[in-house]
Amino acid sequence: MDTEQQSPPPQVQWVEITEDNSEQRLDNFLITRLKGVPKSRIYRIVRKGEVRVNKGRVDVKYRLVIGDIVRIPPVRMAESGADDHLPVSRGLTEILQHNVLFEDDAILIVNKPSGFAVHGGSGVDSGIIEGFRKLNPEQHFLELVHRLDRDTSGCLLIAKKRSALRALHEQFRDDTVSKTYLALLSGQWARKKLIVNQPLLKNVSKGGERMVIINQAGKASETLFRRIKLYKDATLVEVSPKTGRTHQIRVHAAFLSHPIIGDDRYGLDDINKAFKNRGYKRMFLHAETLQFQHPVSGETLKISAPLPQHFIDFTQNEEQI
Repeated sequence: MDTEQQSPPPQVQWVEITEDNSEQRLDNFLITRLKGVPKSRIYRIVRKGEVRVNKGRVDVKYRLVIGDIVRIPPVRMAESGADDHLPVSRGLTEILQHNVLFEDDAILIVNKPSGFAVHGGSGVDSGIIEGFRKLNPEQHFLELVHRLDRDTSGCLLIAKKRSALRALHEQFRDDTVSKTYLALLSGQWARKKLIVNQPLLKNVSKGGERMVIINQAGKASETLFRRIKLYKDATLVEVSPKTGRTHQIRVHAAFLSHPIIGDDRYGLDDINKAFKNRGYKRMFLHAETLQFQHPVSGETLKISAPLPQHFIDFTQNEEQI
């Protein structure tokens, strides 16, 4: 007879949200709570309605508030001592170790490379935040303060304390965080400076790809474009978004009829193909600077991220006008 002791079957959990988890996204809360469960499965049980908040169905993006009651269904964890379920590539490990721009007890800022997602989900096993959590298991709290698109490089801010996350989220909501990007637009943009005020609405294309469109029913969005240099077939611009909508800079650049080079979603296919044939295989959008008040000291911090190699190659090798 098998006498090996079996672990008890998992039970339904009812968790009341306290200040420690207030304003946390549901998916991040579940990832922390269900260690060893693949992220794809967590997304699936939320999508199927097995996870409930206050007895109702919610999206993974739902932000928890104090007093919420979260129902977590029976989910078997990975066996004790098993390797972390989130694969972190060697290339990502190198980036996380060597591309930190600033770090203290409250925050961490990394120079995110183009081509890496900031978090797992939607077909991506893991991203920057999962990599940091795996490399720093002793750090009990690590959360993204904001997001960058997968193909956008540059300053990415991560909170190491719940209080820091709340304070920084408040700054982002109040639009007191200053962000400056560099972008390479297709063609020669004739203007020297322009503020684009066009409302943005999230939409879904026929192929299921997430798209953002300009629509009067959308959210107010404002982006300042300032020309820096003209090239034979491109324009280098500094971009300052006043608001922080999904794909804002990319959609507003397309509105100018000068979309960002390398943007496979809102760009021009023939121009993107021509630049790829010249060796430029990444989107030319880089979050160069981030300025905000430190959530603990109140000191004004301005952090800059070095340009990625494809930007450097272009500015050094291409003909200016």
